[in-house]
Amino acid sequence: MGAKYEVRGNVAVVTLDNPPVNGLGYDTRREFAAGIERAEGDKAIVAIVITGAGKAFSGGADIKEFGSPKAIAEPNLLTLIRLLENCTKPVVAAIHDVCMGGGLELSLGAHYRVAAPGANIALPEVKIGLIPGAGGTQRLPRALGVEPALNMIISGEPVKSELLASVPGQKLFDQMVTGDLLDGACTFAAAKAAEHAASGKPLPRVRDIKPQHPNPDAYFQFARNMVKGMAKNFPAPPRCVDAVEASLNKPFDEGMLYEREIFIALMQTPECKALRHAFFAERAASKIADVPEDTPLRKIEKIAVIGAGTMGGGITMNFLTAGVPVTVLEMKADALERGVGTMRKNYEGQVKKGKLTADKLEQRMGLLKTTMSYDDIKDADMVIEAVFEEMGVKEQVFRKLDEVMKPGAILATNTSTLDVDRIAAFTKRPQDVIGTHFFSPANVMKLLEVVRGKATAKDVLATVMALAKKIRKTAVVSGVCDGFIGNRMIEQYSRQAGFLLEEGCTPQQVDKAIEKWGMAMGPFRMGDLAGNDIGWAIRKRRYVEKPHMRYSKTADLLCELGRYGQKTGAGWYDYQAGKRDAIPSPVVVEMIEKHRAELGIKPRKISDEEIVHRLVFALVNEGAKIVEEGIAQRASDIDMVYLTGYGFPLHRGGPMCYADTVGLFNVVQAMKKFAANPHDDQAFWQPAPLLARLAAEGKTFS
Repeated sequence: MGAKYEVRGNVAVVTLDNPPVNGLGYDTRREFAAGIERAEGDKAIVAIVITGAGKAFSGGADIKEFGSPKAIAEPNLLTLIRLLENCTKPVVAAIHDVCMGGGLELSLGAHYRVAAPGANIALPEVKIGLIPGAGGTQRLPRALGVEPALNMIISGEPVKSELLASVPGQKLFDQMVTGDLLDGACTFAAAKAAEHAASGKPLPRVRDIKPQHPNPDAYFQFARNMVKGMAKNFPAPPRCVDAVEASLNKPFDEGMLYEREIFIALMQTPECKALRHAFFAERAASKIADVPEDTPLRKIEKIAVIGAGTMGGGITMNFLTAGVPVTVLEMKADALERGVGTMRKNYEGQVKKGKLTADKLEQRMGLLKTTMSYDDIKDADMVIEAVFEEMGVKEQVFRKLDEVMKPGAILATNTSTLDVDRIAAFTKRPQDVIGTHFFSPANVMKLLEVVRGKATAKDVLATVMALAKKIRKTAVVSGVCDGFIGNRMIEQYSRQAGFLLEEGCTPQQVDKAIEKWGMAMGPFRMGDLAGNDIGWAIRKRRYVEKPHMRYSKTADLLCELGRYGQKTGAGWYDYQAGKRDAIPSPVVVEMIEKHRAELGIKPRKISDEEIVHRLVFALVNEGAKIVEEGIAQRASDIDMVYLTGYGFPLHRGGPMCYADTVGLFNVVQAMKKFAANPHDDQAFWQPAPLLARLAAEGKTFS
């Protein structure tokens, strides 16, 4: 892994070769620099082409080296760019497929750039809380124009090469090559070498272009106002504006220093650390300690889904969207008809918004079959059960699946809390059984909890993880326990919310405090959305199975009033027909006050800080138990569950990352105060052994 050197006629080709995306790691940088110097020193060479092997020019920095000494070891990226700029022979960057981050910055050091159509061009550093750090904010505005460059830098989103090539006055791409890119680049490079030899003109450098804008003061004020509204919790986007503005009003070298100062300052912010944590956590979640990456996968070409309700329909849409045929089984024709109608309506909504074409809609719906007979699904490669959340119902389904499904078919349950091992025991093939806990709405939510039973085969686990990528889900592996990772933790969060009501809060005070902190939705609005009767059913089970676990009775009293949430027009809040606005309810306030009086609790004023920390640290403490028990492989997996499935604020990095930011010692100290509260669950606030140990040793979860 590094860089390859070859000669085509009188042109040297230096190719980045560090799969999968030619990351600019230390060995690659060192070999690339050696290739450039070799070409410079060879009198027979008149020009140099730089490109990338495989399916990328370069994706930028090598993420495996993030935070290590190798990341900044010489030759660093800035050195490589200067090396290209100072070459006495024309350097042409031949760009294809992927050219992002440091890869784009490297190409901007070349004298010329040619590109293949369809290449994805981006400076995505803002997505990890940074600005480009190797001249991207100074060179791209010069090469592309100030406004399109700033849009790219602030969004971090890729733009197709042909679209950028059509920007009026752009100097980013000198030529689009529709045939063989390398042949075209070498021909172009040789021609430029001859042209410069004849004219004696100096080679063009992006740094020497003077960026221009007709009304820079007004434009940058407008940009700041836009960014302020869009990225209030993230410091990087406004600093992108500052850095790009410097490309206009500072000499190039001063602009480079300013960019670097901003880059280094942002690197230390908690938001940047949270975003980088999330970036690595998402990649780590797909790695399973005892399942090799080269584990052979089972063939999945046909899917069956049992149930056409809200969950079954949403699950089905994931596969239809990915181009996988699905057969949906229901016991009643009207249920099938309703389910298919809902799926079509959802797709039609996307067509109206311009996110989907009408022919794509028909193509997806054409992959759907329906049936009321198990015989019609027996040849499916995988079946996902999405029936009512009750063990007796699951038993009937899995006994039937065991009877009819072909050998080697994967049998998946969409249970959110039930024992997957017990479900697997209803079959004679427990090795083929796995949990696939989709989150509602299943066609929208990114998270998929993949529940590994004690008998689940490794190839089944590997296959489902690969399938999750195909349907664009973030898959996190969980062991078997009540509620798995996400719902087991949210129960403790919800218990604390209930105790806060008994002690003096209103539902809206709790929701406002945690939403202001960054959660997408507070616990009471979340309960109304999900259905308060669902939590009630779980608590009834808990009262029998775990009589020692204490709950606030407020949620039960609410359900006894028939206030199940949005679906009944009344829950913790009141709702108007056809609207989702949560209106504070005097009925609920009266109910809580009466219950509080019956308990003999005198209400007290509770700060937003206490509300937030009781809710979030409840997640942290339960999360620490889950890691120690091996239910989650690593603490960062818990963060991915909460970032992608529960509306946890991205700029906080997830509950375990947030605890690290606060300091585990401080978390434990706060928990000791909560344990001293006579109205709280004192036993729960005993720090989990892992949390206590890490805090005592001055360590972190990550």
